[in-house]
Amino acid sequence: MKSQQSVVLVKPDALQRGLLGEIIHRFERKGIKLIGLKMMRLTDEVLDQWYAHHKEKAFFGDLKKFMQSSPIVAMLWEGIDAIPVVRKIVGATSGREAEAGSIRGDFSMSRQLNLIHASDGEESAKKEKGLVFSDEEVVEWQSADECLFYSSEELGE
Repeated sequence: MKSQQSVVLVKPDALQRGLLGEIIHRFERKGIKLIGLKMMRLTDEVLDQWYAHHKEKAFFGDLKKFMQSSPIVAMLWEGIDAIPVVRKIVGATSGREAEAGSIRGDFSMSRQLNLIHASDGEESAKKEKGLVFSDEEVVEWQSADECLFYSSEELGE
């Protein structure tokens, strides 16, 4: 089994609504390890690269304006199969369609104001990590309770 890293952005709507602690709590409870955390304002350059696939769409300007309307909180989470696990915790893109128990399912009613971003694959996670974290901002560490979240077989022991 493979350890992965997933970038999560707590978007302006979630930050303004005071959901940061709840969001972090859900990932920690699941057993994913936080290895990077910072509050920041996203620049035009970062957003142009982050949302390059939306650059030609009519809503791109509004998306950038929203993502710059307040700081965001960028996080880097690590664990076995972290990318699909994080995406399941986050829920479907549209809050109205997201599963109850997911972050979006419990706290969002919108497709656009959907609180949170999570990497959708290893390639995007690597790109996103490079856009928001320097090497010095990623802290590798051994969690004392890792043995309570994974079997010794899963940990390769």
